[in-house]
Amino acid sequence: MFVLDTRLQEDTWLIGDFPLCRLLLSNDSNYPWFILVPRREGISEIFQLDDHDQHLMWDETTTLARALKAPLGADKMNVATLGNVVSQLHIHVIARYTSDVAWPGPVWGKHPAKPYTQAEVDTLRVKLKAVLGAEFNFTEDKQ
Repeated sequence: MFVLDTRLQEDTWLIGDFPLCRLLLSNDSNYPWFILVPRREGISEIFQLDDHDQHLMWDETTTLARALKAPLGADKMNVATLGNVVSQLHIHVIARYTSDVAWPGPVWGKHPAKPYTQAEVDTLRVKLKAVLGAEFNFTEDKQ
């Protein structure tokens, strides 16, 4: 049974689900920072997913990054999987701007998180609803 790591639950807003991955929004409005977590139990590495799920995860990652770039006006889309703090497999998809507080460096641990308001999350949801396909299932609640 899939259970989301408590650190991800505590630090994110739940946006919804792709067929494989849960989509979360990091509660740091310094950057539009999304996190995809495959809903599979006990997975910490991409190679632990079967071939179908590996392809699906990359398809969902690509779909999300492509869908976000233009509507958010991003200069660069950062896509990464580290897992050094949270071992549960997850992929970061971060819209970056040459004007953001950490540019051109990494976003991790550089600046204090600036939490989203409910209104800001609702605005992002509206943008996402306009660009994500019908296979995406939105959730309206915070985790």
